[in-house]
Amino acid sequence: MRVLIIAVVCRRVLGRGAGAGGFVRMWTKSLGATAVGAHQLTDRPMAAQIPVQVIDIKSMGPRIVVSDSQESVHFMRYKKAENQLVVFCDETTPRYVTSVCLLDFDTVAIADRFGNISILRLPKNVVEDVQEDPTGMRALWDRGNMNGASQKMELIAQFYLGDMVTKLQKTSIVPGSDDALVYTTMCGAIGMVVPFLSRDEFEFFQTLEMHLRVEHPPLCGRDHLSYRSFYAPCKLVVDGDLCEQFATLEPAKQREIAAALGHKPGVVVKKLEDLRTRYAF
Repeated sequence: MRVLIIAVVCRRVLGRGAGAGGFVRMWTKSLGATAVGAHQLTDRPMAAQIPVQVIDIKSMGPRIVVSDSQESVHFMRYKKAENQLVVFCDETTPRYVTSVCLLDFDTVAIADRFGNISILRLPKNVVEDVQEDPTGMRALWDRGNMNGASQKMELIAQFYLGDMVTKLQKTSIVPGSDDALVYTTMCGAIGMVVPFLSRDEFEFFQTLEMHLRVEHPPLCGRDHLSYRSFYAPCKLVVDGDLCEQFATLEPAKQREIAAALGHKPGVVVKKLEDLRTRYAF
């Protein structure tokens, strides 16, 4: 098995060979665990095979979420009695993951190198206590096609940003505000993905977005929906940047769109402001 090992020295002084410290990083497609012994790191036989390369590991309770550089994320569970890591759920769509954020115990947000943000969730009746073969080394489904798990995650939402996301973080921007999913991109943009509080609120902004696609098309003439669905169809996400353009329309257009929504233009603007101040400013 090929392994890439890189040694890094912190605050090295050139010419003297001195430094403040350092660390060694190892990249491979096998996930294992080590325990610190009396004199050295002791490797334990609990490795789980990852398709290409492990780029991130997160945990929540007994679950371990492992990100692969080309094959999305894998949900694992550590069995202490058998001393094993077992993959009990993965995804059918290959995603070149750049960042992962755990939203709750069953839901993760994924950003890939092509500029997409996806929300994935474990199925309702997911089984974590998987049955294993008598050898004790591999799950039964590992012998199947493509070495995939028998349980697959469900795609909840998807949106194309147009720029590669470098980091996802669930946080509160303003003290006392609700949590939002904050992202940063390769070109330096900072944005947020926020949840709607009700189905009616989502349908209101979705209808507003539909009208603005017609009344406020992109400057270059490209279809807005096809752009936001560049790699995969946009699902259950409303473009807030487009909805904010409502205030820049002519008063006659504002009244026309607001009438289609069953409100006055001032009410539509107030809803946009309330959504913004609920999470950010």
